Amino acid sequence: MKMSLHICCAVCAAGASERLIQEGHHIEGYFFNPNLYPEEEYLLRLENAQTVAREMGFHLTEGPRNFLDWDDAVAGLASEPEGGARCLVCFKFRLAQTHRFMRETGCDAFTTTLTMGSNKSGILINQLGCEIGGEDFLERDFKKKDGFQRAGELAERWGLYRQHYCGCRYSLKAMETRFNQKQSPNSLHQNTDQ
Repeated sequence: MKMSLHICCAVCAAGASERLIQEGHHIEGYFFNPNLYPEEEYLLRLENAQTVAREMGFHLTEGPRNFLDWDDAVAGLASEPEGGARCLVCFKFRLAQTHRFMRETGCDAFTTTLTMGSNKSGILINQLGCEIGGEDFLERDFKKKDGFQRAGELAERWGLYRQHYCGCRYSLKAMETRFNQKQSPNSLHQNTDQ
């Protein structure tokens, strides 16, 4: 089966593409991530996804960088926590575009590497994919059956970049806030002896 694979990052792509190829699918990789911020992060993740495509022997297409459309889609959701409503809109935005890519390229089905993420619900992402594409969507939870571990092994072998936040400017800000909180002295533990 000719499979359109939405790729969020190289590490997730490594494990997911290996499994799909083992299942007998021919992969058309699709890097569509207008959520990524800043530009340097976008380019770094794209470059590493290209490495995976070369190593695994599949074609990779870079989707349109419609950052403003993504911003419009998540408008009003800046204060949502990681995994909240903003993320659902982001997942839908990228899955809908991947479904269009599938149709344009004559693929038989589509799926996403998003389910490889240890903090992402495979059930929820699969549900969204089915809502968008119906039977065109291949349901998988790539982190299961040691998929997350295998992705890490391939990332180590190929020297892939491992990001420290999901990708958007909101998740970057949340990561920086958590880091700064860990670095600052905890007022509850200050010496109160007099």
